[in-house]
Amino acid sequence: MRALQFDRFDSPDAIVLRDVPQPEPGPGQLRIAVRACGLTPADWHLVDGLLADHLPPLPRGLGLEVAGTVDALGEGVDGVQLGDRVFGPATFDGPTAGAAEYALMPAWARIPDGVTDEQAAALPMAAETAWRALDDLGVRPGELLLVHGAGSTVGEAAVRFALHRGIRVIATAGPTRAAALEEIGAQVTAYGDGMTERIGALSGGAVDRALDTAPTGGRIDRADQPSPAGGALPTLVELTGDPDRVLTVSDFAAAADLGVRITTEIRYDRMDEFARLAGEGILVVPVAGTYTLEQVQKAAELSRSRHPGGKLVLVL
Repeated sequence: MRALQFDRFDSPDAIVLRDVPQPEPGPGQLRIAVRACGLTPADWHLVDGLLADHLPPLPRGLGLEVAGTVDALGEGVDGVQLGDRVFGPATFDGPTAGAAEYALMPAWARIPDGVTDEQAAALPMAAETAWRALDDLGVRPGELLLVHGAGSTVGEAAVRFALHRGIRVIATAGPTRAAALEEIGAQVTAYGDGMTERIGALSGGAVDRALDTAPTGGRIDRADQPSPAGGALPTLVELTGDPDRVLTVSDFAAAADLGVRITTEIRYDRMDEFARLAGEGILVVPVAGTYTLEQVQKAAELSRSRHPGGKLVLVL
């Protein structure tokens, strides 16, 4: 089968397309014929060396989230049949991952009717991160939540989940996603000078909690790396009045300095819930562009620009 791999830690230039053996599902896993693979900033961090000391030796595969049709079942897997359309996380600790003609999955859910493979492949990581962040932050119905970086895929998913939970949302976003966020019920304001004053005017008082989903553009496994210029966490702490009421999914270095919460423990026990919400149109992660496996370098360049305008997806 064809698969994307990297055999050195470097920029996305290290990624190559090769013919490799199909992976075999282990206990509790299934294998799919991949139809779409979502790309995330974590892909480039892994190529850059994230978790290098915690994963098996190179070469390694690319792609953390997939959608496709069930091709083989590992021992102990039930409740799913060959040919079913499923989506979820791909295993990424071997020589292949999600960006391949066949991929292994440790967790999954059926793709709802009316949801395309590309749309389904865009969901797992954004939905999981956003749901977990809201839970870990402890935001409750009736509270006012500020989502900073709501134009990101995680940010928009967090806005959608929060509104569905009965939480009032103020979102900061650029012009690309501002109208879409307003349409689903968020109050939206722009980044930049005067943001604090604009949020104060919209809130009419204190913000109860704040969630930072803006990409930092830096290595996410380095607690000693400085926060990029213009980091928003001090402003979010000022708006809520308490660093314990602020959580970031990306700016871990600044969070350590300020006492802001972080969330890192990935868990995929809500896949069926994500599928249901996607089928009802409540959970949507916009797909900004699709690419073939051969076009991964082009997709990587746009993804790493930090302004992709939505999810980028490899299609097979």
